[in-house]
Amino acid sequence: MISQKTRYALRALLYLVERGKGAPVQIGSIAETQQVPRKYLELIMLELKKAGIVTSVRGPAGGYRLARPPEDISFGEVIRTLEGPIALVPCASVNFYARCGDCHDEETCAIRKVMMIVRDTSAQILEGTSLAAAAGFEEAGETTNGVIPATS
Repeated sequence: MISQKTRYALRALLYLVERGKGAPVQIGSIAETQQVPRKYLELIMLELKKAGIVTSVRGPAGGYRLARPPEDISFGEVIRTLEGPIALVPCASVNFYARCGDCHDEETCAIRKVMMIVRDTSAQILEGTSLAAAAGFEEAGETTNGVIPATS
């Protein structure tokens, strides 16, 4: 499961896609409309800024905006930024690999093989789903009904 922090981040980013249209959005507006504690959101936005997902603009008309077009920011990038690896076990991770301490034979481990399939499938969906596509789901009131949608 993803953390509340990551859900807040995704909600804030989707709000920037829907409301910002490239213009900076004040953090108070994001916090209020998305029902995220402002202080916590400030910390989240700083992490997203360090990762190059958002930029900030100072001043009375300032706020946060996406650093790149929403088509170029994937759910996978956001989740990896805030959560780390997508893999459920360390031996199945591409970027954060670590051998499991109790593994007898990594080459034949059925758990590892299944978790690698889960990792690959999850990563494909998360990397293939942009903020723009997800915002489109909300605008259209779409549900996926268990079908992986074509995304941009």
